[in-house]
Amino acid sequence: QVQLVESGGGLVQAGGSLRLACAASGGTVSNYDMAWFRQAPGKERDFVARLRKYGSSTNYADSVKGRFTIFRDNDKNTVYLQMSSLKPEDTAVYYCAARSTASQSFNYWGQGTQVTVSS
Repeated sequence: QVQLVESGGGLVQAGGSLRLACAASGGTVSNYDMAWFRQAPGKERDFVARLRKYGSSTNYADSVKGRFTIFRDNDKNTVYLQMSSLKPEDTAVYYCAARSTASQSFNYWGQGTQVTVSS
């Protein structure tokens, strides 16, 4: 089973940029649909971005379109989330997730990394 570890979170000012990384072990990211989710305090976990296994097609939540980009580096077995023009409402714990071909939902999750955007 694939293990996922997020990194790159931290404190950033509004309007700034941050890049999150999701390093995989025990599996190859190119064999999974990959995604990022986030959860703010007191709120439900929300979808942020998805990268399909085939064709590298992407999908984004409306709240982050034009500002966030999901991509993978197969040589490093890592998926990234490039975040730009950050807003205070982007503050949340960000989670990396993977979906195997046998699952209809994302079934592998990382521990999360905190992103805090100050105004």
